[in-house]
Amino acid sequence: MSQHWILNTEYFSRSYGFQFRIGRFGSKLRHRLNFPFNLYAAAFITAMAVSAASLPFWRKVCFKVGLLDDPGHRKIHEKPVALAGGLTVLTGLLVPTLLACLVVWLGSGGPAFEESSLRPKPGSEPLLTIPFLRPHAAFLLRHGLDVRVRQLAAIFLGAIGMLAVGVLDDKYELRPKTKFIGQFLIALLLAASGIRITLFVPNLLFSYVVTIFWIITVINAFNFIDNMNGLCVGLGAISSWYFAMTAAASGQYLVALISFLTCGALLGFLPYNFPRATAFLGDGGSHLVGFLMAVLAILPHFYTRVHPRRWAVLIPLIILAIPLLDLAYVVLLRWRLGQPFYQGDTNHLSHRLVRRGLSRTTAVLFICCAAALLGLLIFLC
Repeated sequence: MSQHWILNTEYFSRSYGFQFRIGRFGSKLRHRLNFPFNLYAAAFITAMAVSAASLPFWRKVCFKVGLLDDPGHRKIHEKPVALAGGLTVLTGLLVPTLLACLVVWLGSGGPAFEESSLRPKPGSEPLLTIPFLRPHAAFLLRHGLDVRVRQLAAIFLGAIGMLAVGVLDDKYELRPKTKFIGQFLIALLLAASGIRITLFVPNLLFSYVVTIFWIITVINAFNFIDNMNGLCVGLGAISSWYFAMTAAASGQYLVALISFLTCGALLGFLPYNFPRATAFLGDGGSHLVGFLMAVLAILPHFYTRVHPRRWAVLIPLIILAIPLLDLAYVVLLRWRLGQPFYQGDTNHLSHRLVRRGLSRTTAVLFICCAAALLGLLIFLC
């Protein structure tokens, strides 16, 4: 759906032989594992570990500054709970990314890197050997980062900005109009960076309008569905996993890396949020998750010459079907009842399942399992 995030990893792995050794145990399964699948595993595991390790710190910060969810109407907790989820997930996403960028920058020669040549000069040695990668891999990664630096900066600045909008809402209860303006400006920033939906329509204004509408819609879908422990985080993890697998299968390794990082960061926070929550996402976290899901739906090329899919445009809609359908249902219901669409209620899918006799934990598991099964349909597109 976006513009040219593909770098043909099959060609590069064949031409340069990117491989890493996985030891005695791994050699029994396979002697070597090709780039970039080693990076996918490293991104996922590192993001999950950093996210889980950072939560205690952010929880203390939230208690210190008063960023808490106090007991009250439509709430089941009896004590204040830290709204540390967004800060935790963003930490799990940013820290591994920044460290990886630094390692790749140094491993590819730092400022001496020559864009015109992906190979070192004959007889030269790389300045840094990166573990698990043969030397030339750093040069290809550096090339990809250099080409996409503006878009990557927009994604992470947008994530920080969206988290900030949500945190301000958690702290000061912003008016809906103020939140919408913040969402709109960040979505506009992302579209201006070149990350846009085209839908095969060669019109710039159309791309801007559709992209901004999509981002704001998905953000609010995840914000609305964050009404039970683990629900928003679980759906975000499942969605990002499917986006990662789709991008990886198409050889779009930068998109896949961002998706695996997001999935790992969310899963690192999940044990603190489900089934018993010691920390909540809050509006800051739900805004961040929604923004990341909207971006991950835009970045991949779901239709390519190598992987022509007849119903490619449906893939992100299938992956995000449950939060989008839940949003559509409650907005239409509130409109029919003459209520503001942004006013919270207990008419979400999760609430209706609980009223039918399911426990909150079971309702969340049921919805997440439904999302996981529904996501399998993308392989039929």
